Amino acid sequence: MPELILHHYPTSPFAEKARLMLGFKRLPWRSVFIPRIMPKPDLTALTGGYRKTPVLQVGADIYCDTALIARFLERERPTPTLFPRGHELTAASFAAWADSVVFQHAVALMFQPAVAAERFATVPPEFAKAFAADRAAMFSGGTTGRMPLEQAQSQWPVIISRLERQLSHRDGGFLFGEPSVADFALAHSLWFLRAASVTLPLVDGFPAVKAWLDRVLAFGHGDFSKMSEEEAVAAAREATPAPLPDEHFTDPLGFKPGQRVTIAAVDYGVDPVEGELLFAGAEELILRREDPRAGVVHVHFPRMGFRIGTPQS
Repeated sequence: MPELILHHYPTSPFAEKARLMLGFKRLPWRSVFIPRIMPKPDLTALTGGYRKTPVLQVGADIYCDTALIARFLERERPTPTLFPRGHELTAASFAAWADSVVFQHAVALMFQPAVAAERFATVPPEFAKAFAADRAAMFSGGTTGRMPLEQAQSQWPVIISRLERQLSHRDGGFLFGEPSVADFALAHSLWFLRAASVTLPLVDGFPAVKAWLDRVLAFGHGDFSKMSEEEAVAAAREATPAPLPDEHFTDPLGFKPGQRVTIAAVDYGVDPVEGELLFAGAEELILRREDPRAGVVHVHFPRMGFRIGTPQS
């Protein structure tokens, strides 16, 4: 199997989810640091415009969104499983809720003035301003806007107290007894909140939650080594995309392989990616793109949370 290449940056919550899943699966990987804000020319040479973090590259195959990355890792190494038998729906559905609802709360809490002052105390004011503008643009045009701070502050006790109660009565130490994608999807937002002194008590002030989070983070990031962005683009150019999945599925909207389409996230970071539709399955969509630097690449998206359409003339 070609190397697993994760495009990420250290403080990204969703990147932490991916890093922990790689550690849990005990898969070696290469670490490519990408810019925290746009432009990201090397990343978008691979994705065609998708800008969210992280992205997993496997040769000339580019996997967008951690929900799909989880399923790819599951195919590559089924054991230990991210989707325990009998909990396939509940684990994936809980993960989707945590990645959206809990993450929205965490973002609002982490961008409050007191936290921002702490997080950006050592960076130039120009970068802090550019970062704020980049994130404002990222949350523009989609179905999910920035949650008001007051709403997040009011609702967070509901989330964390429910979690504390469940974990206090849960055998096995994890959300569904054994570790699953649900644990990693919830853990990354709480890991994010731990990064500032103002928000740390919102997590560590709950003993069962703190103990559970420590157990999840203990899986670590596994065995990895650094790689440059230029090397990753070259690796795509020199590789041949993997064979398409063997799945017979009729797209409910009538899209067929060979069509020129666009695919974009629905919630935020809605920059569309255009290419030739190669595969439309029950869980996954694959586009073929050709880039002057990266060559022919197959860009993979989850169906859930993404919109497929025809290019605008």
